[in-house]
Amino acid sequence: MTAVVLTGFGGPEVLEVNQVPVPEPGPGEVLVRVRAVSVGRTLDLATRAGRLPFARAVRFPHLLGADHVGEVVASGPGVPVTAPGQRVVVFPVLSCGRCAGCDQGHQERCGGLELLGVHRQGAYAQYCVVPEAAVLPVPDGVSDREACALALNGAVAHRQLEVSEVVPGDWLLVPAAGGALGSAVVAMAVHRGIRVVAGTRQSWKHDRLRALGAELVVDTTDAGFPAQLAAATGGRGVAAVIDNVVDAPVWSRLQEVLATGGSVVCSGALEDARVEVDLRAMYLRSQSIRTVRTARPADFEATWKDVADGLRVPVNAEEFTLTEAAGAHRLLETDDTFGRVVLTVE
Repeated sequence: MTAVVLTGFGGPEVLEVNQVPVPEPGPGEVLVRVRAVSVGRTLDLATRAGRLPFARAVRFPHLLGADHVGEVVASGPGVPVTAPGQRVVVFPVLSCGRCAGCDQGHQERCGGLELLGVHRQGAYAQYCVVPEAAVLPVPDGVSDREACALALNGAVAHRQLEVSEVVPGDWLLVPAAGGALGSAVVAMAVHRGIRVVAGTRQSWKHDRLRALGAELVVDTTDAGFPAQLAAATGGRGVAAVIDNVVDAPVWSRLQEVLATGGSVVCSGALEDARVEVDLRAMYLRSQSIRTVRTARPADFEATWKDVADGLRVPVNAEEFTLTEAAGAHRLLETDDTFGRVVLTVE
């Protein structure tokens, strides 16, 4: 089969198009004929570059590719293929199912957590082996690319909104709202009746964020953005902030715009791992900081209920095929994208 193989850490040039054997599913697994696969900053770009700790799990030659869409074409021992050819979406976060976290329904706390495309061979290929429990049918009317955009980011957005405790009518600030996860949070929040302030440094993304339903779009590098939020919220501030980038200068202003009792939620810190926090001020205003490591299977399943109710999230306009993976990586590194970047597989 055709695959894009990672032979060592480095820039996009280390991604090589090659022919490799089709994998065979083992017990509890299915073989998926891949139709589309997402390209993500963390699970793909950072892993390719060897920048994050979990990249140590990679053994070369390696296939990237986490959340993807395809058709189940074969199964391992004990797994019946009940609907051959049915489109499925694959959740790439694999928990052990045996630890205390898994027993309590908090698979994100699993000490043996694995990620497709990092700890296991991924979907930058025509075929991929995945656990049968990680697949769900794709609803009619949802394209392969849209399903890819929802597979992981939709589930993470669902979990973040749940943890933030925002309810319809609340104000929510989403910095870096034009990215794949940020735009998914915006779309899901609007779908649920939450009033969204979308943050972006790039003016060309403003109209697209308004089209998603954001009531206010701000440049979070502008010193005046807290005053804009105060005016929009009647001085109360936002009930929550969901920030997955964590840019230190922006973070320093978040407590200024966060309402009493509000929370800041993040899943990752792509820009800055260390920021200053005024804990006394947070204590006096009953504010909190909460983290979401990743989504759970329950969040994955819940996302598709929203999809059945009409939820859609953005997919980047420029299309790439599997063999153009290096070009997709280069584009994503420029930050000149809106929504999820997806590779289609022939």
